[in-house]
Amino acid sequence: MNAPTPIPSAATPVPPYRHTPLFPLGADTAPYRKITSEGVRVENVLGKDMLVVTREALRALSEAAFGDINHYLRPGHLQQLRNILDDGEASPNDKFVALDFLKNANIAAGGVLPMCQDTGTAIIMGKKGFRVITDGDDEAALSEGARDAYLRRNLRYSQVAPLSMYEEKNTANNMPAQCEIYAEGDDAYKFMFMAKGGGSANKSFLFQATPSVLTKDRMLAFLKEKVLTLGTAACPPYHLAIVIGGTSAELCMKTVKLASARYLDALPTHGSADGNAFRDLEMEQEILKMTQSLGVGAQFGGKYFCHDVRVIRLPRHGASLPIGLGVSCSADRQVLGKITRDGVYLEELEHNPAQYLPAVEQALGGDAGHSGDAGKTSDQDAGVDDRHHDRGARFRPCQIARAPRPGRAAAGLFQEPSGLLRRSGQDAGRLRLRRVRSDHRGTNGFLRRPVPGGGRLNGDGRQGQPRGRGARGLQEARRLLSRLDRGCRGQPRRTLHQEGRGGGISRTRHGSDLAHRGRGFSRLHHHRRQGQ
Repeated sequence: MNAPTPIPSAATPVPPYRHTPLFPLGADTAPYRKITSEGVRVENVLGKDMLVVTREALRALSEAAFGDINHYLRPGHLQQLRNILDDGEASPNDKFVALDFLKNANIAAGGVLPMCQDTGTAIIMGKKGFRVITDGDDEAALSEGARDAYLRRNLRYSQVAPLSMYEEKNTANNMPAQCEIYAEGDDAYKFMFMAKGGGSANKSFLFQATPSVLTKDRMLAFLKEKVLTLGTAACPPYHLAIVIGGTSAELCMKTVKLASARYLDALPTHGSADGNAFRDLEMEQEILKMTQSLGVGAQFGGKYFCHDVRVIRLPRHGASLPIGLGVSCSADRQVLGKITRDGVYLEELEHNPAQYLPAVEQALGGDAGHSGDAGKTSDQDAGVDDRHHDRGARFRPCQIARAPRPGRAAAGLFQEPSGLLRRSGQDAGRLRLRRVRSDHRGTNGFLRRPVPGGGRLNGDGRQGQPRGRGARGLQEARRLLSRLDRGCRGQPRRTLHQEGRGGGISRTRHGSDLAHRGRGFSRLHHHRRQGQ
């Protein structure tokens, strides 16, 4: 048995306990705006001033918080998007995505449409000081405020209630909320409100590693492999959070969520023998550079897979090494709140995101990111660019395949060396075989995201993606396959089968039939298995 101190006796008494908080946060420097002074008063109880908070004050704060975070973003997040536009090393795809997110932020700031169709699960964390008195059921009051925000605004209801093991029903008000309240602090009631979408929540991973990973080279190699598994389904650029250690698996993952919201930014930057959590700033920069070198970029290839990285180190059991990984997506929705003797306050988000837009949008056209060629645009590039910005325009696959690289950049296409679009001018049989769109306005190109209702090839093994519906989707798929026949020099291919409902295109396992029988599609099979 390891006994670091002598067994207590009269000569060697038990040393006095010195408590060290696990998360010793620094001062709160967030800007706040005042919601109201009503519902808050100070009463003297047993000779001490106590802060009395009414139920309505809690409800009003929660409603205001979830209204704000579905329409407004933090200035820091918007500035990071603008930095992508100003970065000469950013790919045209990075800039295309960043510009679209800035446009989306301006639309959402009108207060009518939210920034994302997935308006998230309502998550509330409160820290209640010991001199704060409420009516009692704080969770119900805060949840009611969240519900009111979803009912009174154009916010989607995403929560489903299980009626049985296999039957579910939408709750029609986005309830229940996840509400956690802790006893911490003095005479203030502090909060963090978060709307966590399903896409980013699905990119939360726990790995039970072994202590042998705790060397620099092994840790970086381990994290590189795991970061690549995040993919782009949760709308990068991400705010990436990595937590190493933890007294339990659940603490590790909760710390991931808080770190991704930058809630733990004020942690100390070094550890101690007492076991406090700390940020490793040097490792944050190393992993950020690693994500930039991956080539994944902001969804379609480039540098900006992540805006920033947070690495938190926690104490652990000697036989365990939990490692948590998670992200906050481009719908970066969280806000701080507090109730003090002066009133009810909510963190000030950016209500004027237009200031982050570039002065001249045309500067991000087909030649964006190509030094030495600014202002030079071929007729073909201009045609691609014009049609890309036309809602009703449609690209034919052969036109996109044969467009010069600047023109493909204007269409928001995946750039070299992604492998999704190989050498320009190749036959369509060498391209990635899925009809997808390059933005949210209906323009079609060869990208990574499927178009709902688009044609689909039999043999595409990606699960959970929409399949073609009706005669139109079937015709699209047949047209692509007829082009592939020419590229395969008459070799047999997988035939289409129309399903009984909706005329969808059936699938096979992992694209194996297409890979083996199509002869000319071995690369396609390889890329699908890589998830590219």
